[in-house]
Amino acid sequence: MRRSRKSERLLLLLFLFSLPFLNPWVRGDGVGYYAFARAPLIEHSLDFTRDYQSANASFRGPRLDENNQPRSGFRTSTGRLDNHFTVGPAILWTPFLFLAHAGVLLARALGSSVAADGFSAPYRIAMAFATAFYGFLGLLLSFRLARQYVQERWALLATLAIWWASSLPVYMYFNPSWSHAHSSFAVALFLWYWHETRSSRSLAQWLILALIAGLMLNVYYANAMVLAVLAVEALRQYRAAFRHRAAPAKTSAIPRIPDLLLRHFLFAVTLLVSLLPTFISRYLVYGSPFESAYIPLHDWLWSSPVFFAVLFSSNHGLFSWTPILLLALAGLFLFCRREPRVGAPLLVAFLAFYFFISCYPDWAGISSYGSRFFVSLTSFFILGLAVFFDRAARLFRSSRAALVAAIALLAAASLWNAGLMFQWGSHLIPARGPVSFSEIVRNQFFVVPRQFSADFQRYFFKRKALMQQFEDRDNQQLEKNPPAP
Repeated sequence: MRRSRKSERLLLLLFLFSLPFLNPWVRGDGVGYYAFARAPLIEHSLDFTRDYQSANASFRGPRLDENNQPRSGFRTSTGRLDNHFTVGPAILWTPFLFLAHAGVLLARALGSSVAADGFSAPYRIAMAFATAFYGFLGLLLSFRLARQYVQERWALLATLAIWWASSLPVYMYFNPSWSHAHSSFAVALFLWYWHETRSSRSLAQWLILALIAGLMLNVYYANAMVLAVLAVEALRQYRAAFRHRAAPAKTSAIPRIPDLLLRHFLFAVTLLVSLLPTFISRYLVYGSPFESAYIPLHDWLWSSPVFFAVLFSSNHGLFSWTPILLLALAGLFLFCRREPRVGAPLLVAFLAFYFFISCYPDWAGISSYGSRFFVSLTSFFILGLAVFFDRAARLFRSSRAALVAAIALLAAASLWNAGLMFQWGSHLIPARGPVSFSEIVRNQFFVVPRQFSADFQRYFFKRKALMQQFEDRDNQQLEKNPPAP
């Protein structure tokens, strides 16, 4: 226990030291997510006009006319501005934004001129800190889950590796107004609680699990695939219950079928109730609680999923951009063989998520660092990578040699990822569409070392100007290669 606390203190210390990397801006998809928090707090309505008028050019351009007013094509049948983004991040941001708003109002009462408009620095900093905080909680919960199956050193190294060598840091620090760090937290919380209660879940625990599942879906709809862990669990339970009916003398610990049906029914009802924020927001914006405004399901790639491209494409492939996740997936398969009662539900959930994204027409994520959708599965990757480290350590003559090799891999993967994030964020490579891996490699060794130092200093001391430079580069790339209509 003492060593566990030492590892958790180390993670907390690293998180605190990482906070200067926070980039408190609202950009791209983040405009829509943040609008669901700012508009009710400041405008006391769901009027997103000011949010869209204050957005970055690539987001604002298609939605506003030459007079900076919303285009009629972006009005829904209810007369509101289209906003198909989920409300879950706004739910998680709200406590932090309330505190920021109260502080701003108090400061203004004392003579400060800081704007109480939801756009000024206190609000954006509160939003960015909240995102990083939830991302860290997701990492911490994932670490606690992984250390139950491997030595703590491997759980710690796996947590650090996924923290700094995956797509997570982009959405935890650089683009905090997007939903992915929140999603990684919600999924980690769901998996951790599911795992902690799986042996004998009481009725109250079923209801709590349903509320967590509701949060997970309010944050990100694709997280519905994670519920596959419950489907696998239920199949096992019902099979055991039917066998128990045929041979009741075997054991009395197996739940009866009526009890299972009651618990699963109450879970489903509670889950639907917890989705009320989504249903209400969809109804107010679109006139229907079930309108997602995303690509209709009948237009998805059900008959021709892009399985290979999702993993290996130069257009934000999962493994081609973040190769350490290939080791994590290998570990997930190893874990399934070693601990099938826990590993099989996790593997089925990963495969369900993978199939879902492979059928999505915008599977590449448009403007995405790596395959941003899979950030939701951060806890899966931490557990898988921890198991991989644990298994690979047996190939070494000593535990010290295995530890040195794992640390070397962590350092190399993190440095490579840092360079690639720099290339993507500064638009040395296109933020959208395929990239040239030969160009990436050349940049990593010859361009990044030259530009990184200067831009690193500007990131901390002249960030506003640097972000504007990056935004200008993005607009130039969009002008050269406009997105398909």
